[in-house]
Amino acid sequence: MHVPSHRSPYPPLEGTVPAPRALFVDRWGTLLEPPSEGFARHPSDVRFLANAVQALFRASRAGWQIYLLGNEDAVARGQVPLEAWKEIEEKLLAALARAGVPIARNYVCLEHPEGAPGHRNDSVYLLPNTGAFYHATHSDGIDLGKSWVIGDSTLELVAGWRAGCRQAGVRTGLALSDRTFHVDPELMADDLAGVVVELLTRTGALHH
Repeated sequence: MHVPSHRSPYPPLEGTVPAPRALFVDRWGTLLEPPSEGFARHPSDVRFLANAVQALFRASRAGWQIYLLGNEDAVARGQVPLEAWKEIEEKLLAALARAGVPIARNYVCLEHPEGAPGHRNDSVYLLPNTGAFYHATHSDGIDLGKSWVIGDSTLELVAGWRAGCRQAGVRTGLALSDRTFHVDPELMADDLAGVVVELLTRTGALHH
C-alpha cells in the first residue's frame, strides 16, 4: 500500500519560513569552568560545566542555532601564545562536535586596543560591541528579537541587550558579580542547563 507523502516537493516560498533563532553562549564561566589562573593556557583547561554540553545538544535538536562568543584578552595581551590558544580552541570545538552539538559560528575576539603588537586593535567583535550578533543576523538571517545571549558576566549580556537579544544570566562563573554594567536579565538560572530547560519549557519543546 502506498502512503502519499504530505511533504511538498517544492521549496517554501520566500518569506514563509520563520527566521531562525539563536543562543549566543559565552565560553568561560557559562559553558566552561573558569581556569584557575583566570585564563586558559593549555587544552587541559577545557573543562565543561556539568550538563552544559547535553543542554546545548537538546537546544540544537529543538531548533536553536548555537553560537559561541567571548573575548580572549589573555591572547590579545600576549599572555597566551596564539598557537597555544589554537590548540585550546580545537579541543573545545572537537569535543562539541563529538557530542553532536553543531556550532553555527564561533565568535571569539583576539583583539584589544591595549593589546600586544599584532593584536592592538579595536574590533566590532570585542564585547560589549555588537559585531557578533549583527554578523549572525546579516549572514545567517538570525532573528535577534527571538534569540538569547547567555552569560555569567554583564559584558556579554549588555552586548546582547544592545543588539536586541533577550538576556539570560547564570550563577556559575562570575554570576554577574563583575558589575561592569548594569543589567537586569529576563532570566536568571543556576547554570546553562537551567537556562535551556526553561527556554525549552517556554517553547513547549521540553521532552522528558
